[in-house]
Amino acid sequence: MIKWRSESALDIYNLVVAIFLLAAPWLFAHANRTAAIDLRTSGVVIAVLSLAAIAAFSVWEEWINLFVGVWLIVSPWLLGFAHTRAMHFSIAAGAVVAFMALLELWLEYEKTHFGPAATHVTEKH
Repeated sequence: MIKWRSESALDIYNLVVAIFLLAAPWLFAHANRTAAIDLRTSGVVIAVLSLAAIAAFSVWEEWINLFVGVWLIVSPWLLGFAHTRAMHFSIAAGAVVAFMALLELWLEYEKTHFGPAATHVTEKH
């Protein structure tokens, strides 16, 4: 049985972004091959990580999501599809993924350092 965390909603949003990334090459009729491969690959990575985080959360999944989000932001210039519609979509999707990864990392940090579990540990000392 999967234990539902309130932060899992962010993973579901990431999964939705991943689906849009997988569909992006078909949304952009003029997306070049490099952009299509980049968007599909990033979409698959984000989808797998989101499903893994929903099933069994670990902080490293969010760090990789953050890296993939930043990659989506800079990849149009590094892979040569700048100034295209795919570039704008890549940047927007990357910003959303990076923001949600940072938000989930912050929520986990706050929960472990300032939540009820943290006060329970400090009371023992």
